Amino acid sequence: MVGDPIDTAAAYPARWWHKLDDGRIQCDLCPRDCRLHEGQRGACFVRARVDDRMVLTTYGRSSGFCVDPIEKKPLNHFFPGSAVFSFGTAGCNLACKFCQNWDISKSRDMDSLMDRASPDRIADAALETGSKSVAFTYNDPVIFAEYAMDVADACHERGIQTVAVTAGYIHPEPRRAFYAKMDAANVDLKAFTDEFYFRLTGARLQPVLDTLVYLKHETDVWFEITTLLIPTKNDGDDELRALSAWIAEHLGPDVPLHFTAFHPDFKMMDLPATPAATLTRARDIALSEGLRYVYTGNVHDPVGGTTRCHGCGAALIARDWHRIEFYRVTPEGNCPRCKTPVAGRFEEYKGQFGRQRIPVRLGAGR
Repeated sequence: MVGDPIDTAAAYPARWWHKLDDGRIQCDLCPRDCRLHEGQRGACFVRARVDDRMVLTTYGRSSGFCVDPIEKKPLNHFFPGSAVFSFGTAGCNLACKFCQNWDISKSRDMDSLMDRASPDRIADAALETGSKSVAFTYNDPVIFAEYAMDVADACHERGIQTVAVTAGYIHPEPRRAFYAKMDAANVDLKAFTDEFYFRLTGARLQPVLDTLVYLKHETDVWFEITTLLIPTKNDGDDELRALSAWIAEHLGPDVPLHFTAFHPDFKMMDLPATPAATLTRARDIALSEGLRYVYTGNVHDPVGGTTRCHGCGAALIARDWHRIEFYRVTPEGNCPRCKTPVAGRFEEYKGQFGRQRIPVRLGAGR
């Protein structure tokens, strides 16, 4: 366990832990089950033992705030075209060697978290910026669950939706509490073999599958799935077919699946970027397994970005990367031609927020 100095003044009481007979305390948030002596941090780096209790060291502290298009999360069926107020903190409970946000998720410099804001201040800022939702993103919100859940309460008081962008690596009890506060989620299904998870993320596959099944069958959370395709690691036909077939069988055909392109980063600089042809092949496989909404990401691909009616085949939302080219879904979420429902959350379309990311600077607020 990590033993760096802890700012006790910034420590916030954490949930989901218990004392062990040997004097340590165990974190019960995620399947890592970190067992800590006094002054130690868990593998996520942000949950620590202070004065014989578990604390969260990043409550109220952020690595930055931005207003993004919702398609950037990526969520293509959750109020398309809307603005989402996005923020994260630091740390992560996975150890992905290919992390695309490693400067945030692997940060060990708590002093870099310069933007401080209360839950109320964040919710107010979302209103001020015209954001439909607030996204907990950039690093996994599971590890700052107490903060994210309080922000979600403040958002809901103001009619703002909440979005979790997560790897879904969480134990059942905190999972129930956490997702009870979320309106939508994008869950990374990083691969479909336990070997990949163990060797390249330091985690296991089954808890992620359990989270996906829980979201589908025990909540009203709208969720979509993202798989980053890494050349030679998780892009084989057999694995893609097995992944797609599992989604179709256990989650149903209406859960959107995003295949996104890898670029060399962090500890995997020796592999090439994902070819566009790989994304197209993956999409074709998933569609052949019965999934209705399969997208490509991190590339310009109008075909792979378009939402089509599964009833008549009409193009309903055409996209190029994060930009919406045209939008034809009714406010009720139906195809205007054949009236087939489109899975997701929709309202009257008022145009797109835009492709740009707009940084936002907040004061401490109230």
